[in-house]
Amino acid sequence: MMTDDIYRIDKARTRASFGRAAETYDAAAVLQKQVREEMLSRLDLVKFSPQVILDAGCGTGMASHALQKKYEKSQVVSLDFAYPMLQKTRKTCNQSGLVHKLKSFLSGKKQNLLCADIEALPLATASTGLLWSNLAIQWCNDLDAALQEFHRVLQPEGLLMFSTFGPDTLRELRVATGAASGNEYTSVSRFIDMHDIGDALVRAGFSAPVLDVERFTLTYDDVKSVMRDLKSIGAHNATDGRARGLMGRGYFAKLETAYAQFRQNGKLPATFEVVYAHAWRGKDIPQLADGVSPISFKPRNK
Repeated sequence: MMTDDIYRIDKARTRASFGRAAETYDAAAVLQKQVREEMLSRLDLVKFSPQVILDAGCGTGMASHALQKKYEKSQVVSLDFAYPMLQKTRKTCNQSGLVHKLKSFLSGKKQNLLCADIEALPLATASTGLLWSNLAIQWCNDLDAALQEFHRVLQPEGLLMFSTFGPDTLRELRVATGAASGNEYTSVSRFIDMHDIGDALVRAGFSAPVLDVERFTLTYDDVKSVMRDLKSIGAHNATDGRARGLMGRGYFAKLETAYAQFRQNGKLPATFEVVYAHAWRGKDIPQLADGVSPISFKPRNK
């Protein structure tokens, strides 16, 4: 993206925020767990056995462990750009008892932890059978670049399955912070519409992607609780157009007043629009001269 884009993500700030949240993440990541379970249930409908699985943006590794349990003979690579999250992934694996349960399959294997950015995967081309990413790609600045990387590392007929946030996510907070600051600063990341994500998948080379949307509403007693939950999962405002420095008590009072318009049954809602997507990387087609079509000659059955 252009460097003057006020919604551009400051990767260093985001990485640091998620690193600090490694120990508090799982207790607060209620939505992430729900979405993970939904994605796993969708995999039940797919009959295949990937040799290598990439969990891109693994966080504390809960999906990595579930995928290893589901595909016992597969090699799972857990990737995150925040190193403390990978350290937590190692701990949660031991705590889950996964190594003990799967010791007949994991003997001689080690956890595959990789500290890297989704937009520049340090993996070989066509090295992955299943690429999984749960609520992570919204932290990318260039969706096309990320999806092109996904396509590159997937094997022909490999499966991409991911979730991300859509434009209605945190709409109440966006309206309230805008009112409190006079729309002078950005307060919530810009999330991409499902149809635009579908177009990007096609541009990246995926054929016939399937996408759908689910909306969740979490409820809170007050604005501080909303902000505390976001902090606990590392979801700080990391946009370039954010306010630099403390906003002061006057700002927070205005924020509370503006957010109160959304209160229902004594609770403040926080809306999350979750976009689910899956797509297959097709078989590689040889490049031919214009006007030339491939022909397959097969012997007749006798």
